[in-house]
Amino acid sequence: MPTPDTWKKSSYSGGGQGDACVEVADLDTHIFVRDSKDPARAVLTFPASAFAPFIGALKDGRSPRAD
Repeated sequence: MPTPDTWKKSSYSGGGQGDACVEVADLDTHIFVRDSKDPARAVLTFPASAFAPFIGALKDGRSPRAD
C-alpha cells in the first residue's frame, strides 16, 4: 500500500470548498486512487496500463469497461 507521502491530490478535484477531492499514488506498475476526505476507506487499484484509458473514457463520457 502507498505511504502517505506518495499520495497527490488531483488538480481537477474540488469546487466550492475544495472538499470533493481525489488523491492518486503512482507506484510504477499500479495506480491507486482514494477519497481524500476519508483516506482509510477503500482504495481503487489499476494496472498502470489501464489507468489512462479509464480516465480517457471518463473524459469522453463513455462508461469504462474491463476488457
